[in-house]
Amino acid sequence: MSTLPMVDPEKSADTFIQRLSDKTALSENMAVHVRLPEPANEKLKDSLIRIVGSESSPVVMFRSDALVQMGLIKSSPGPEFFTSLSNFDDKELDRRLQTEADLLSGKLGETTPETVLFEGRSPVAMTKGLSFDLASLNAGIAVPAMLCPVTPASTTAAWGKSLLITAPQVVQDPTRTWDPCTGAGTQGGVWTFAHLMRQLATNSGNTPEVFVQRWLETWLNPQVINNDSVAQRLNMFNQVIQPWATASGGTATLVVDGAGRLGVSLTAPLNLNIAPFRLLAIVNRVDLGRTVNGPAGYGGGTTSQPVNAGELRFIFGVTQKVSATNCGLKQFTTIFEYGVPITGCSNVVAWARDWLNLNSFSTFNSGYLTALQGITQRVVMANLAPTKGNKNALNQIRTNEIALATDGKWELREFTLSAENFVANTDTPVSGLLRPHTVAQSPDDGLHSATSSALVDQYVRNVVLPTVPAGSGPAPAQCSSNYTVPYSFLGTRFRGGNSLIPPNSWKATSINPALPKELCARHDFSLNTCQGCHRSDTATVFTHVKPTTGVPAALSSFLTGGGPGSFITVSDTQFPASGAKWRFADLDRRWRRLHQLANCTSCSRFPIFSGGLVDAVGQMAGVVPIDPVGPLSSDPKFEVGPITDFAVVKKILDSRAQFAVGETEEPLNLVRPAESFTH
Repeated sequence: MSTLPMVDPEKSADTFIQRLSDKTALSENMAVHVRLPEPANEKLKDSLIRIVGSESSPVVMFRSDALVQMGLIKSSPGPEFFTSLSNFDDKELDRRLQTEADLLSGKLGETTPETVLFEGRSPVAMTKGLSFDLASLNAGIAVPAMLCPVTPASTTAAWGKSLLITAPQVVQDPTRTWDPCTGAGTQGGVWTFAHLMRQLATNSGNTPEVFVQRWLETWLNPQVINNDSVAQRLNMFNQVIQPWATASGGTATLVVDGAGRLGVSLTAPLNLNIAPFRLLAIVNRVDLGRTVNGPAGYGGGTTSQPVNAGELRFIFGVTQKVSATNCGLKQFTTIFEYGVPITGCSNVVAWARDWLNLNSFSTFNSGYLTALQGITQRVVMANLAPTKGNKNALNQIRTNEIALATDGKWELREFTLSAENFVANTDTPVSGLLRPHTVAQSPDDGLHSATSSALVDQYVRNVVLPTVPAGSGPAPAQCSSNYTVPYSFLGTRFRGGNSLIPPNSWKATSINPALPKELCARHDFSLNTCQGCHRSDTATVFTHVKPTTGVPAALSSFLTGGGPGSFITVSDTQFPASGAKWRFADLDRRWRRLHQLANCTSCSRFPIFSGGLVDAVGQMAGVVPIDPVGPLSSDPKFEVGPITDFAVVKKILDSRAQFAVGETEEPLNLVRPAESFTH
């Protein structure tokens, strides 16, 4: 990291706040200035207003320089900043200043004055910390709002307590886990496969044992998911189901039903307490916080409001015990991925602090284990997500394995408590059994060639490329994108029902590597597929948490970057001759995000506007400066275009109160680039 360029902290700041001399009609007392990327629609380059978010939930922002010229604020952080207005409680300042004092005193552990700046997945620069300037704020000057004077040290130990927990004291905790290899632990403990499945099966109409059996049986039959034919993997029977049934005191027999589908007849239910799933890791993915337009990890708007606390994950490795000394660790991981059922800025900040506070324990002692259990139980227990399938917070279960293969290919599958309608383009929560689901951000690798698909090329060029910020490059600078791979594209089914490796990455045939935006679009698209993330685009051998290396499980270099203070570089998989190299140190990136949420985030109240505000802007200006074009309806009432008349800006500013329908508590950086992370 020390080789990265050093950037002045104020120049790196993306969010500034500034007191208003008078409250607005909506009782707003603070101007919040946010650095927006150049618009995807070049028509809006000189617009004095930008509308981000969506038509139904718009965020109307005014160019900060324009507000200075109109005499509404004293100064602007710069021409690339746009302003929204909020009702800010000074108690947030007191909390922020106390946190700074705690950081500087060492109360919160070892700190460093330097921090790493990431763009997308890549570390791109270093900067120094910056104390909050209360005196300047009180004088009406715009001050950086989301920087702290120091950063908690990014270390392997810190990651292992607050981000990706693989310590033997946790994954082999005798009261909370059970080890199918040794038989040690507590059957049905709160971090066991059994406990998680029992909570998932609640409200499903099935016993937990049947719930799990039906899930495993999905491998025994070919599946058709979005018209993608997913082949059966019969080894699920002889490598998982049958040995488990025997250990449960019964027998398992393959049977065929009246429709010709394979199932399993058991003389005794599978004993969930002895499930052959060994805990490898507990993972905090607060960096995947959802946005108003959908999960940040699976799509979203170019700029969107973070509204929840991301995901909590449990990673298990599948085993088949051979003998007392041979556990039979398989190349097979199963990941439970829960959407944390916590919303609202202050609640999300508190959640992040709970994770960060785990680092206050010097060891993985009883206090640490109790605190971690308190965190996980707030997510995995039944009935915590009333609007989701089985009222469970699960987003999806994903599997990654070659253990069941007969063709030498790794396979990734996904399962949810939801029903996909591939024609209507909907994915609706349903209660019942786990259902096979399309795989996030990944094309159908049976229908589309990973090396020569014209349709993939058109998708990258026409959908992904427009979401890449203008001014990108050279690689890896300013490379991020935002899109959701659809079920169908240009009338052809597109998203896959599974992912096989190989292919190891995805190419776009018409991309020009000399153009940084195009290079970025192709790379980001490939990186976000299952294949690219688990193979060539990250220089990974299929799993990021290794199921066959024992305890603690080994981690990929994509995650560790080679160790604290370092990053790995991976040559572009389609254009290695271009010299483009992509940097990864994902746990460091997640650590910076956790620190920012827990320590450097202040919450404020912002007005919520109805979609009628967009129409009103169009009526007053004749155009709507909404960016990107994507959120607009298929038959927009007004053309997308810039607003450059100061009188119109003033009129729109004054008319906002007519369309306010409430308030929402959001972080000061409520508008930030949404990135298409899937892993």
